[in-house]
Amino acid sequence: MNEPKRHREILRFLQQDGTLSISDLARRLRVSLETIRRDIKPLAESGAVVRMHGAIALPTSVGEAPFEKRMRENASAKKAIAQAIAATIRDGDSIMLDTGTTTSFLARELLGHRRLTVVTNSSDIARTLATVNDNKVYMAGGELRSDNAAAFGVSAIEFVSRFNVTHAIISAGAVDAASGIMDYDLEEAEFARTVLSRGKRTLVVTDHTKFGRQGLVKVCDFADIGELATDRAPPLDISEALSAAGVSLFLARNQNSI
Repeated sequence: MNEPKRHREILRFLQQDGTLSISDLARRLRVSLETIRRDIKPLAESGAVVRMHGAIALPTSVGEAPFEKRMRENASAKKAIAQAIAATIRDGDSIMLDTGTTTSFLARELLGHRRLTVVTNSSDIARTLATVNDNKVYMAGGELRSDNAAAFGVSAIEFVSRFNVTHAIISAGAVDAASGIMDYDLEEAEFARTVLSRGKRTLVVTDHTKFGRQGLVKVCDFADIGELATDRAPPLDISEALSAAGVSLFLARNQNSI
């Protein structure tokens, strides 16, 4: 692949996924880190991309709100996971979703479904699925966060605790072989834990970048979930821990990871 074509590919990847690491770009384009750095230099000098520590982004994404910015990160992987999970949900099913970028992608993939009952604390998910296709959407009340427009607190947990659903689906901020599913915010972790307690099916959705991370707050052990859906096979230690806990691994096919 010649240099102008690589430049076009770099910009295309950024349009799809938002912020990307230098190493991820090198892997996708099958070139060395030195080659990627040479490619990025003229793009950065012309203002087409913005350099950050070990990564680059489009200028339009740098000033985005935190949630919107996270929606652009690894977007193709999250979309692939969402598509795969949406295919396992039937018209008329009941679903509980916590706030997260991958669960928001899932909400968009569910727009083709009908008569869903959806319980969530995310205003983004509620807006996506309410008033269409005879869906019923119940949104938890409570303090509305400015960064992700989701409700948290005691009232939100008490509200969703009234429901029993077929599919309880949460996102994960970090996945660690020893600690299990983790997050970086206490209230988000508590809400996610409650969601898992309300479903016949318990599912964590997360892209591969969360593997091996250590979050601040533990959500649950692997034994507390039934399935984990992701876009790439986890590292060996996490795979073995999931298997030992009896968790089914659901791998979605992400074209951009090939």
